[in-house]
Amino acid sequence: MYDWLTDHKIPLGVWLRNLVDGLTTNAQGLFDTISLVLGSLIDGLTAGLELIPPFLFIALVAAGAWFLHRSIALAAFAVLSLLLIVNLGYWTETIQTLSLVFCATFVCVLIGVPLGIAAAHRPVVYTILRPFLDLMQTIPTFVYLIPTLVLFGLGAVPGLISTVIFSIPAPIRLTYLGMSSVPLSLREAASAFGATDRQLLYKVELPHALPTIMAGITQCIMLSLSMVVIAALVGADGLGKPVVRALNTVNIGMGFEAGLAIVILAILLDRICKKPEPRRAAKRS
Repeated sequence: MYDWLTDHKIPLGVWLRNLVDGLTTNAQGLFDTISLVLGSLIDGLTAGLELIPPFLFIALVAAGAWFLHRSIALAAFAVLSLLLIVNLGYWTETIQTLSLVFCATFVCVLIGVPLGIAAAHRPVVYTILRPFLDLMQTIPTFVYLIPTLVLFGLGAVPGLISTVIFSIPAPIRLTYLGMSSVPLSLREAASAFGATDRQLLYKVELPHALPTIMAGITQCIMLSLSMVVIAALVGADGLGKPVVRALNTVNIGMGFEAGLAIVILAILLDRICKKPEPRRAAKRS
């Protein structure tokens, strides 16, 4: 009954294949340059983190957790959880995963926060961005993993780019939400006192929207960490590799240990990066 419709199929797949083939033929130098820059960024950060002895790194993380949250329990959890990762033998893979997550988050913040600010100030920008954000959040990751693999080859770079595509909607949407929620009265008061547009942005809008923006960045970190196994499929190093290896060899023990390391890392990053809870005032006797 519907054969006439399927007989006149829109050749979307052919168009996209021709687009990727054209980019590969005419702009391969650009993609090689991007691959070199991003690859150097990841390799440099990984090498720098690997220079830090594990126990010193653990001490620095615990000190940072206590400084940010004044929580001995969080500092103790950081020490014990990271020592468990060292004991399981996945410290190098953890450092590689952290490098990928940090680089992906840096790129997402560098692009996503300005786009969110522009979308809040120009509604037409958000109208244009919204369908692309919906697409990036819902399309299966393996779909855009194919063109990134073709354009950038095996390694950490296609994994990084795929992670950025998957994670960047979070900072864009939450930055837009935070900037849009700034009360009109605050803007009007600042304008009445002679604030310029730049002063209004940096002294009124951004401070008010900062908690929401930070929530977007934290969510971006979590989404980036959830992509480590997908990134391992295209050659990215990290905790995703032993998971994929365990899946291929049906090694339950290796899969559980590597998965546990990913869970520990996710919990630790979430606890450290979330907004510190306000301290309660001491009760008067």
